[in-house]
Amino acid sequence: MSENSEFRPGPATGVGSMPGGDAREAAKSVTGTFEGPETGMPYLAELPARGPGADMIGRTAGMLVELYARVEPSGWRLGDRPGRDTKRARSWLGEDLDALEEFTQGYEGPLKVQAVGPWTLAAALELRNGEVALSDAGACRDLTGSLAEGLRAHLAEVRRRVPGAEVVLQLDEPSLTAVLRGQVRSASGYRTHRAVDRQVVEAGLRDVLGVQEGGPSVVHSCAPDVPFALLRRAGAAAVSFDFALLTERDDDTIGEAVEGGTKLFAGVVPGTDGPLSDPAGSVMGVRTLWRRLGLSPGLLADAVTLTPSCGLAGASPEYARRALAHCVRAARSLADNPE
Repeated sequence: MSENSEFRPGPATGVGSMPGGDAREAAKSVTGTFEGPETGMPYLAELPARGPGADMIGRTAGMLVELYARVEPSGWRLGDRPGRDTKRARSWLGEDLDALEEFTQGYEGPLKVQAVGPWTLAAALELRNGEVALSDAGACRDLTGSLAEGLRAHLAEVRRRVPGAEVVLQLDEPSLTAVLRGQVRSASGYRTHRAVDRQVVEAGLRDVLGVQEGGPSVVHSCAPDVPFALLRRAGAAAVSFDFALLTERDDDTIGEAVEGGTKLFAGVVPGTDGPLSDPAGSVMGVRTLWRRLGLSPGLLADAVTLTPSCGLAGASPEYARRALAHCVRAARSLADNPE
């Protein structure tokens, strides 16, 4: 097993976003459900319903160092100086940190924070000419460096506010597969940007994950065909994904990841309102995968953390609370009966 096997994220957690706009309510909900290593890993909730700057791109753009973004009709665009959109993003992040600090007094254990990864950010932030940063290799390098600096400061701030926490960094990379395959559309929509070389993608991720300096990190994508092997090589201690999108094609790379000590954050609970199956039913697929891979059932509870399939921003507040609690109950079912 690698050093990642020392990372113990707990049996369940959330992906990041929550419904509504009340930071205290979201923090109370998350920390009340995930109280630490026994029940699950609390996290800094994101509330995109508040508007631009609370969305995942705007929130992360607000963390950048010496790069600033503003909202244009077409989306977020890089500019020369911080404007009201940057200030709004930073203000909301401060509000969320205040709420988290309030509800984690005396907390000791893993605590997750999320930010958009360098490649999804490069596929979303526009340059002055209207094309995304992904179209320019130099812009991608600048963005990666700025993001790394911003995250280093953000992680230090979280550690200062919650001194007992082992801070876990999650990079959200839903566009990663599209970047690797050359499927990100140009501003005109008539063509796509060239695929980025896998080694360049891996190096960019490694640079950003490196701000953890050996601490644990997760990469999340709720898109199909998550590149497990690339993420492992880039230094992710865990990979977070929508379990329903796995195919048997993924078996070999998942088996290698688990045997190498990489944790799996399996999204098994729907992210939008709907009926929830019984907890044992939610993890039936995980048990089946384990048998197919020929892995020891004894490894299961330690290797797999259960989550919703994606963020919960599109759910009702009541469903979001139930979904997080369901993850905890499903994890208990998995631990009690791995076979």
